[in-house]
Amino acid sequence: MDGQRDERPDPELLLKQNFPRESDKGRGRLKIFFGYAAGVGKTYAMLEAARQEKAAGRDVVAGYIEPHDRPDTMELLAGMELLTPMAVTYKGIILKEFDLDAALMRRPDLILVDELAHTNAQGCRHKKRYQDVIELLDAGINVYTTVNVQHLESLHDIVASITHVRVYERIPDDIFDDAGQVELVDIAPEELRQRLEDGKIYHKDQADKASVRFFTVENLSALREIALRRTADRVNREVVRERDAAGKDYYTGEHVLVCLSPSPTNARVIRTAARMAGAFHADFTAVLVETADMKREHAKISRSMEANINLAKQFRANVITLYGDDIVQQIAGYARRNGISKIVIGRTVRKRSFLHLKSTII
Repeated sequence: MDGQRDERPDPELLLKQNFPRESDKGRGRLKIFFGYAAGVGKTYAMLEAARQEKAAGRDVVAGYIEPHDRPDTMELLAGMELLTPMAVTYKGIILKEFDLDAALMRRPDLILVDELAHTNAQGCRHKKRYQDVIELLDAGINVYTTVNVQHLESLHDIVASITHVRVYERIPDDIFDDAGQVELVDIAPEELRQRLEDGKIYHKDQADKASVRFFTVENLSALREIALRRTADRVNREVVRERDAAGKDYYTGEHVLVCLSPSPTNARVIRTAARMAGAFHADFTAVLVETADMKREHAKISRSMEANINLAKQFRANVITLYGDDIVQQIAGYARRNGISKIVIGRTVRKRSFLHLKSTII
């Protein structure tokens, strides 16, 4: 009424009180569990890591976990606090979305938000889930999330040319590159296809269609290689930042790394890397990652591998052998520790070749 004082609370003040943009401890840290296709185990790995954090005493909340029909994955939610999804009505259908405001009000130390590239339903504050995550980080909340390689904006055209599927849910590359940590969740394409056949990824009708369309060994192998390259590229960016922060000139010395394999085409890769090392007057390292499978098949592959090792030595490469079943992790870890500036990786030549034999990482 006119003349009477309006005692309603100021909505802007309430927003600032309940949802501050910055916490006392600064911006939150983002960890991305990164994969090359659905079913590689990103959500499982995220939940396992979260359970370890919870066991260590951290305040952990599952903000939104995609309702996968995967019992082994969903069992990891047992005993973990789970936020109630927000119900959004769209065209007569009730959709469940991540409740950003509830997460900001709860303010855990660590929150899990699955499917970073998801497009929110109309009625949510942000159009994209990654925008929700940015707001959480700005509020000082640490976030674990998941994303596949095909959802990175810069790789959209390459992935579409391989799979003939255009992905419309994408995230800016700087979200990926600026993350505090990226963990590559990797399995062999053959194992992923077995998971598909066993019904661990999709229901049978979906699995049958996927196995002859997207989930071919050729597609999965190509996507896996792209994920490896993109991870290695990010590792190199981290090295650059660390050296810049230390006041060192990153380009005072180039260091080229080539990955060795028993493949007959590996010789071409080695020659490409040697030319690159010569052109940049760079140190030259050849890395062989010896896996358990390689040990079992040693007699079959030793001759071709020895030839490739000898070829690398002819080009004065420093040949290093690493041991472990996670090839990507071994290569990325070595690159990080030794300041590798360029990585050269080969692949089997196929009809739909989309990448050159070298990957320059600068």
